[in-house]
Amino acid sequence: MESTVWRTPMAWRFMLLLGRLLVWPLCRLEVSGTVPADLRGRPLILAANHVSPFDPVVMTAACHKIGIAPRIMATGGLFDAPVAGAAMRAAGHIRVDRGKTHVADALPAAAEALRGGAMVMVYPEGRIGLDPWMWPERGKTGVARMAALSGAPVLPVAQWGAHAVLPYTSPAGLLRSVIRAVRRRPVVRVRFGTLPVDLSGLSGTPGAQAMNATRRIMAAIDDTLAPLRRGEMETPRHVDGTRPYDMSRVRRRPAGEIPEAAGPPPV
Repeated sequence: MESTVWRTPMAWRFMLLLGRLLVWPLCRLEVSGTVPADLRGRPLILAANHVSPFDPVVMTAACHKIGIAPRIMATGGLFDAPVAGAAMRAAGHIRVDRGKTHVADALPAAAEALRGGAMVMVYPEGRIGLDPWMWPERGKTGVARMAALSGAPVLPVAQWGAHAVLPYTSPAGLLRSVIRAVRRRPVVRVRFGTLPVDLSGLSGTPGAQAMNATRRIMAAIDDTLAPLRRGEMETPRHVDGTRPYDMSRVRRRPAGEIPEAAGPPPV
């Protein structure tokens, strides 16, 4: 039986518009690139880096700006919240219960959504990245497995600057952060990649293929992010002092690109 073609729920259309309205007073959103015309209206995975609790609002506004409405894979905690949970379910987003035995249920659900013609957005890192220099950390293999299950291409998406709006520890100190953002209106940039990640020619066991595909996906996000970070390729101009560092998932990059030997940036 063929899957029913997914149509954007009215609740999600409203939330996309709301995202634009919420972003406007807090930052200056700049969006570059778009989803290529030949990838619209067909299954597609958008893989984005994750730098701040404000990212979902930024990505919602960016998607509205370029005229797309992807289903978002989001942590189960959002679905359990009284108001946000009802909104997430009404919008048709996909629940991911990280750290629980049924986390794997999200993969077939996402693959089914893709087979139904939906566009799906996911953060491959699986959390707000804790790389000291705020480059994408080592990704989980879920995106690669979704692509293998569904046959959908993966388009890299990069975002930068949301950490200057809401810090890592939000909602702690939320009012103070919002007031500061309204006063400063920092620039927040989103860039959609021009080409899907090349996942051809992978060999080995399914697990090895997923790991190699994940490396390619994260490298493509790096390449998409680099133009947004000109002038701050090593240490971010805005350093979020609330963000802990985790060196265990720092990815190897070309020599000289990231100053790992110099230690974390100063707080």
